[in-house]
Amino acid sequence: MTPEFWRSRRVFLTGHTGFKGSWLSLWLRRMGAEVYGYSTEPPTTPNLFTVADVAGDLAGNTIADIRDQTALNNAMRAAAPEVVFHMAAQPLVRFSYQEPVETFAVNVMGTAHVLEAARACESVRAVVVITTDKCYENKEWVWGYRENEPLGGHDPYSSSKACAELVTAAYRSSFLAERGVVVSTVRAGNVIGGGDWALDRLLPDFFRALDRGQILQIRYPGATRPWQHVLEPLSGYLRVAESALSDGARCGRAWNFGPADSDVRTVEWILNYMSGRVPTARWQQVGTQQAHEAHSLKLDSSSARLELNWAPRWNLQTALDQTIAWHSRWRAGADMHAVTLGQIGEYESSVRE
Repeated sequence: MTPEFWRSRRVFLTGHTGFKGSWLSLWLRRMGAEVYGYSTEPPTTPNLFTVADVAGDLAGNTIADIRDQTALNNAMRAAAPEVVFHMAAQPLVRFSYQEPVETFAVNVMGTAHVLEAARACESVRAVVVITTDKCYENKEWVWGYRENEPLGGHDPYSSSKACAELVTAAYRSSFLAERGVVVSTVRAGNVIGGGDWALDRLLPDFFRALDRGQILQIRYPGATRPWQHVLEPLSGYLRVAESALSDGARCGRAWNFGPADSDVRTVEWILNYMSGRVPTARWQQVGTQQAHEAHSLKLDSSSARLELNWAPRWNLQTALDQTIAWHSRWRAGADMHAVTLGQIGEYESSVRE
């Protein structure tokens, strides 16, 4: 990333009250950007947005729904951004089985609303739409999916994100490219890091069970995922936006940002590592019938490495240690705004271990 690029740059960020959105808001502000957030209320209590006082760093903080086209248009026009990051989403697989219509409404039509707002905002020069590694048609391959692999999705969440990719491609080719707006989509793996309290995610569930003195119940200990610290894909998203404004239309496509192959591990490996660092933690497998989830998933990030000069900096052990450290500082009552910015600074100055 280039801090000088972001100094005084106006950025519109949907989903800024979420886990990834809060980290990105603080990082952009650290580099001097003017950040205008647009999102619903934070999704959990506690949450990183509140704990790290993200709102205090923002140039604008609009609490509204991306499905409200009028409110969204007005907020984006008032912000007059050059760069739009679209993160707002319904991000949970199991919740999508409970509320499939809401999942499609937020993830598909919500994306259309954001792109329509960008279409109506003359200041916008680049749009980065955040989707997921789960947008691919999962064939349980042992090798990583490339950006040109077929899209799909067994569950409503994965399908909705594949649909969001198609909606974005249509807006790019039909409307925004002819205006010179570079539209990219970015796909990342399973992100971890301090400040995530979402339900049905491995590390938040681990810390909840730990704090309550409970045994963590695990559905699929053999499931393999591309684990990475939240700062890894965020660095890729920032790199895409920088390149979109400096290099132009060649960045208007999909990009993968996954970890090194050595960091694609099973749930069981993660839990055993965490338990070794936190001896009071306990977990066990439960055998109850659960909704379908992919067993194996991995991304090929060769394009980002070769064309954007991007590479992950923290290996999985470092990412887990940083997450444990963040949670420990929060439990100790530390200033989490300073702690979070401190970890961003550590990441910026690090090289791949």
